[in-house]
Amino acid sequence: MQIVQQILFLLITATAIFLFTKKIKALKRNIFLGKKLKLNGNWSNVFLLAFGQKKMFKNIPVAILHFFVYAGFIIINAEIVEIVLDGLFGTHRLFAPFLGSFYSVLINCFEVLAFLVLASVIIFLIRRNVTKVARLNTTDLEGFARKDANIILYIEVVLMSLFLLMNASDSVLQIRNVEHYPQVGGFSISQFLQPIFTNWSTAALIFFERTCWWLHIVGIFAFLNYLPYSKHLHIVLAFPNAYYAPKNGATIGAMANMPAIQNEILCMMEPDKAPTETTSEVAASFGAKDIFDLSWKNNMDAYSCTECGRCSAACPANSTGKLLSPRKIMMATRDRLESVGKNIDANGTWQNDGKTLLHDYISVEELRACTTCNACVEECPVSISPLDIIVELRRSLVMEESNSPQEWNAMFSNIENNMAPWKFSPDDRDAWVNS
Repeated sequence: MQIVQQILFLLITATAIFLFTKKIKALKRNIFLGKKLKLNGNWSNVFLLAFGQKKMFKNIPVAILHFFVYAGFIIINAEIVEIVLDGLFGTHRLFAPFLGSFYSVLINCFEVLAFLVLASVIIFLIRRNVTKVARLNTTDLEGFARKDANIILYIEVVLMSLFLLMNASDSVLQIRNVEHYPQVGGFSISQFLQPIFTNWSTAALIFFERTCWWLHIVGIFAFLNYLPYSKHLHIVLAFPNAYYAPKNGATIGAMANMPAIQNEILCMMEPDKAPTETTSEVAASFGAKDIFDLSWKNNMDAYSCTECGRCSAACPANSTGKLLSPRKIMMATRDRLESVGKNIDANGTWQNDGKTLLHDYISVEELRACTTCNACVEECPVSISPLDIIVELRRSLVMEESNSPQEWNAMFSNIENNMAPWKFSPDDRDAWVNS
């Protein structure tokens, strides 16, 4: 019977790892459908933004709760190593003999963290569904996005509850000196659940403990494979995203210049410095119309989005009722990436589906509402820049489609003819000084 369980566990583990790896490879392919971009990484951002969650602490109570969930879930699941080895070798609490009394200290720390995760998640569920925090209950979260947030929280409640119930029943079996349940000391949190099992038979207790054990590890594997389809993919991508973010926010919000345009302006403003020969290639296109025209970092930003809504809550355009929502910009970009990925999976290579990120997923009205104030970039806890995508899409609108308001067209015409936004002759551009 034991060997059958080990084989079953091996099959479940291998399947979970295979499916997760396959999806991660597809996500990597989707991200690198974007243009090449050379970035210098920095580890300080990883420790401050990803591990330390520096930006979250602008709202200390929420930041503390999030830290409990984040740290607790990650640290508790370090126990997965032991669970996996136990499942493969048919053992129970494999590390206990090697770690001695320290093993009990570790399990008790895990239990405290599990309780903090459980409490924090329940508070988050209340915030989303009872008190209905405004930024978590907007129209851009309708449908799967809203369900996804709740599903993840429910999964965490179930996994933490199974962990504590498993330990509580295990401790009762230890007290009864049941074979294969080594003495590892009392448990700080689950001891309060022990009275539930006092009158249970040993056979029923073993069955319950084993059921919790199986459900816990299978639940973790299920969560692992749900993760790439969820907004909680940021648990993984927050780290590389922070690594490639501008160091200390030095260039956050800075717009990347286009060399082809810069050279044209230089020739216009200072003709004597114009090169006699064309030394730079003319850009094939300007801005971005689809995810292929964005950089791979823009695409990774889309997959890293936590959908927390801090960007949209800080956006002045969104606050005044305009259509723009920076969160929706990131969600739409991710949706387009997923659509393109499915197209490639179905056809082997990309087959034009007649759609583009611009127009089909993100509207002109949304893009024009942006004031480029940088508030969304400043607020994002994982260093995402919706502004980069907005600017690239607007460049395509203006420079590829000549799609801009009449007021802008007049300004563009003046710049082209007069080298200034105003309708004055270049010879008179300094005349205002004498007025």
